Amino acid sequence: MTDRSSPNPFADAADAALGGRIREYRTMRRMSLRALGETAQASPGFLSQLERGQANCSIGMLRRIAVALGVTVADLFDQNSEPGPRVVRRADRPMLHTAPGSRKFLISQRPLSHLEVYAGEFDAGGSTGDDAYTHGDSQEILLVISGAVRVELDGRAHDLGVGDSIEYRSSVPHRVVNNHETSAEILWIISPPTPD
Repeated sequence: MTDRSSPNPFADAADAALGGRIREYRTMRRMSLRALGETAQASPGFLSQLERGQANCSIGMLRRIAVALGVTVADLFDQNSEPGPRVVRRADRPMLHTAPGSRKFLISQRPLSHLEVYAGEFDAGGSTGDDAYTHGDSQEILLVISGAVRVELDGRAHDLGVGDSIEYRSSVPHRVVNNHETSAEILWIISPPTPD
């Protein structure tokens, strides 16, 4: 804990801002002080003081708190990032490199760390590539928003239309192809996140 016998107003403001960000991330995740404390190896009383700007902590403790909240230490200090609801406009979605005839956009934004959501757009004849691929061993759900696609899972084909979904492990070789004459749009939901 900080010695408050000769308070520094600048340090107090920084501690209060950091504590407020920790509290916002914790409440956004519906975590109690006790649950955060168990994961970060800190007492609920200490965390309460930290959130109110009445204590400070080591970098090691901040790292444990950040991991428990699913954010980075930098996120805890970033005043430009709002922990509450965030709108991502279609035109502002980060685009990932994909095969010709398809586009993949990241929908879920940091500090969300328990799942990933991607939007996929497939022109007529577009696909995720010529070969099936795998990534980690997570639960993956694919939902067709518009058009129709064929999902190939370990050599078996599944034709899906609007509103249809399929669930599989990301460790199973999979491929998506739009073999129709109109474009298609899908959502991928992956938990936990895996590297592409």
